[in-house]
Amino acid sequence: MPILSRIVPVLIVPMLALAGCSAASPAPRPTATVDAAVTVDNCGTEVTFDTAPQRVVTIKSTSTEMLLALGLGDRIVGTAFQDGPVPDEWAKDAAGIPSLSDQVPSEEVVLEKQPDMVYAGWESNFSADGAGKRDELASLGIASYVSPSACRSAQQPKKLTFDNIFGDIRQIASIFRVDPTALITAEQATLAKVTAAKPGHDRTALWYSSGTDTPYVGAGIGAPELVLESVGLTNIAADVNATWAPLGWESIVNDDPTFIVLIDATWNTAASKIAMLESNPATANLTAVQKHNYLIVPFAASEAGVRSVETVASLADQIDTLDNR
Repeated sequence: MPILSRIVPVLIVPMLALAGCSAASPAPRPTATVDAAVTVDNCGTEVTFDTAPQRVVTIKSTSTEMLLALGLGDRIVGTAFQDGPVPDEWAKDAAGIPSLSDQVPSEEVVLEKQPDMVYAGWESNFSADGAGKRDELASLGIASYVSPSACRSAQQPKKLTFDNIFGDIRQIASIFRVDPTALITAEQATLAKVTAAKPGHDRTALWYSSGTDTPYVGAGIGAPELVLESVGLTNIAADVNATWAPLGWESIVNDDPTFIVLIDATWNTAASKIAMLESNPATANLTAVQKHNYLIVPFAASEAGVRSVETVASLADQIDTLDNR
């Protein structure tokens, strides 16, 4: 998801701790090395892993947290462009992993860590002025990999499902020759519990990521849509064929959502969005604003990945709390 601007206002609204919304998933440990090579078609690029990667640079929180959830934190030699702190359940495993850059790292910085794999959250992380082009890294013996649910140039899911996300977990587990069964089973159990209890009546929501003049919102084919559907909310931008997209305030006011999901990031906090919504005459009378029906999601949990089920559980709990005020 593109970052429009990184403004750092003071956070005045506490962020709900998502890690407490579901039980910690058991993390499988690496098994013995399997000799057979693993070849994947990753966003249209064929990548072969003759052996399980041992030295990995991760870019974006989704890739870092995927490896931590699979018990592979000891393979990470550096992280970059992280979207926020990892959940408490993985903090111990993440401790000591060096941060290479607050933004997309340069190829030079990546190469200094001598990785055998660069695992990125976005395809755009692989560029000449970023971590390096994928073919160039391959010529140096470095495998590149993008979270499949984030593919855009090729193989983008027509509409993201949890089958896609669990498939991502299985594929990265196969690359590292580990068993993902315990992790996936735990996530499926949490998801089943939440979706079985979701409200029977339909209410609407805006997934507000960033932007002020023109807000950037969760649209109809990605993680925001999947999460909202899973908690029984109808996305007012569901008819937009994109993962995220700009949406005018006039359209938002006309749709008058019942809830507003606010993405909380250090450069664009939920608190700053609330202050803007409540002070702007165009939005102050929205139903969600009048009722303070705000749902908070940390930026690091807003993209498709190992925390998507946790995000569903968190929003379900927040909705329940708001309904029972």
